[in-house]
Amino acid sequence: MSAAAPPAGTGKGRALGVLVARRIVLFTLLAMVAQLIAVVAEYAADPDNLSRLLLERETQTLAEGFTLTGTGLRYELPAGLRGRYDVEGSGYVARVRTPSGVILFSHCDASCTEHFLPLDLNPPSFWLRILTEGYPLTFAGGHTVDIGGRHAFIEVAINGDPQHALWDVFADEVTEHMLVPMSMTLIFVLGASLYSIHTALKPVREAALAAEHLDPMKPESGLPTRTMPREIAQLAGAVNRSYERVRALVAGQKLFTSAIAHEIRTPLAVVRLELERIDHPRARQAIHEVDELSRFLEQIVALARLEAADTRGFAPVALDRMLEELVGSTAAFVYGAGASIAFEPSTDPVVPGYAPLLRDAVRNLIENAVRHGGPGVAIRVASQSDGTIEVADDGIGFGGVPRENAPGFYKRAGGLGIGLEIVRRICELHGARFEIDRGPEGGTVARILFPPEIAAG
Repeated sequence: MSAAAPPAGTGKGRALGVLVARRIVLFTLLAMVAQLIAVVAEYAADPDNLSRLLLERETQTLAEGFTLTGTGLRYELPAGLRGRYDVEGSGYVARVRTPSGVILFSHCDASCTEHFLPLDLNPPSFWLRILTEGYPLTFAGGHTVDIGGRHAFIEVAINGDPQHALWDVFADEVTEHMLVPMSMTLIFVLGASLYSIHTALKPVREAALAAEHLDPMKPESGLPTRTMPREIAQLAGAVNRSYERVRALVAGQKLFTSAIAHEIRTPLAVVRLELERIDHPRARQAIHEVDELSRFLEQIVALARLEAADTRGFAPVALDRMLEELVGSTAAFVYGAGASIAFEPSTDPVVPGYAPLLRDAVRNLIENAVRHGGPGVAIRVASQSDGTIEVADDGIGFGGVPRENAPGFYKRAGGLGIGLEIVRRICELHGARFEIDRGPEGGTVARILFPPEIAAG
């Protein structure tokens, strides 16, 4: 189980540009549906106009069957219209002829004789006769078309529109007069909106990146506000003021902690001197408790001092050299407590940091193992080529069930957890991660893991 607090959750919601784009598309679709209803209602209220549009469409489709030959025009009914104009009783009749009266195609019944123009009459360019008012559409008409400089005349009569060719007219009108223009508008509006949002949010993105590196302990830490939109600048200003209050609170807390530690340290020293004059086992036990309290006070002061550490003073630290010296300097304490300690070097990895603080972190891990690992605990200090520092022991392990996200949750039986909290703070200061877990064969394994990008071999 890792001792380091999990990183703060980063918002995984949709980007503002995506949200705006979706809403623009949604409202555009709603507008298109509303306009479609309006168009259908407008056309439906004027069946005579629909008859004219249907006649134009049918004659244009029929005109696709013309072929220009060297001797004149040749006509063959398009395949897509054979089920309409080549079936008896379909309700659709047509006749294709030259202005002089030569018939090129005819699918006629009594409607041709009754409603079409005489063959000897020079036809107009367009004519329409409504045979029955309203719906279903029933009409006759004709249209002159130009085929390579030659004219031809197409006549059509529709009785009730049983194949619902009128819907093709609606589809053409909607596509030509609504879908195409609105789609172009949507593309330009959407593109302009996304570009505007991207440009307007650029300072906000920069502020978000700056917020990732905010440190309430540094007086100069804060969000930029000069290039932001006014509303976002107000939010950034509120964040900066909150950080100023946090800095003031932390500074007061450090002062309070240091003052208490300073005031208590002297009376504790006096009490210890007095206890040393008493030759009694209970006095020896009291001296031990006083020493533990003094150590606790020193750790509190160390925590307060950590907040003022400046990462700009970091320098390359050779881990093997540092750990070897530390193991040598703590060996007397370890063996005096009845424990043992060993060091296992690797490739002498180098990490940027402040060597005294890193030594304090490892020393706290060693002392924690000695004090809480049980009698005769064996401690192993090792480095790894990726910059990891490992302190393992074969002691009694954890006490109780760890509770995450709380300072000192990784404490062992009888421990206050302050020493490990110091280790965690030092790791945070160095951009490292602190993990502590049960060993595979019992005991405890604590690791300080530096990110690969800052660890060097």
